[in-house]
Amino acid sequence: MIINRLPAFNSETGNANAIIDTPKGSRNKYSWDEKLELFVLKGVLAAGHVFPYDFGFIPGTIGGDGDPLDVLVIADEPTFVGCLVEARLIGIIEAEQTEKDGPTMRNDRLIAVAAESPTHETLKSINDLDATLVHQIEHFFVSYNDAKGKAFTVLGRFDARKAKELVDGSLTRR
Repeated sequence: MIINRLPAFNSETGNANAIIDTPKGSRNKYSWDEKLELFVLKGVLAAGHVFPYDFGFIPGTIGGDGDPLDVLVIADEPTFVGCLVEARLIGIIEAEQTEKDGPTMRNDRLIAVAAESPTHETLKSINDLDATLVHQIEHFFVSYNDAKGKAFTVLGRFDARKAKELVDGSLTRR
């Protein structure tokens, strides 16, 4: 399937290619299954919890947890499962995740803006976002993991340069 062959970056614009697996506002958590070449329902968030923005992954990458790098994409409207969104990286929330009674591993969250977003076109850095919004995004991931019996610990927030370095570094592990 083409998703497995997509590069991490658009060669013409330099923006990241993000594949959305869970749209903004969804309680359902979907994931790409490489073997089945389908998106599958992986779980349902607790009542009152929804994804704050489109959530997905950068194809052709492998993160510290062994999965493609996660990306939260800020856009004007929610997209849909499987949508390819050209996204401008604006930062990263570095984090560790501890599995229920298991190991602790890095599980960072890239933050990006849809390249086609007129409302958010001025966002160039995670520092351009309201600090309260970034805190709420971090809290979402902490509480989402807590409900699954996992711990999500934020290590820090960093700029677009560091986000791009993470993606570039993850390509060599593929």
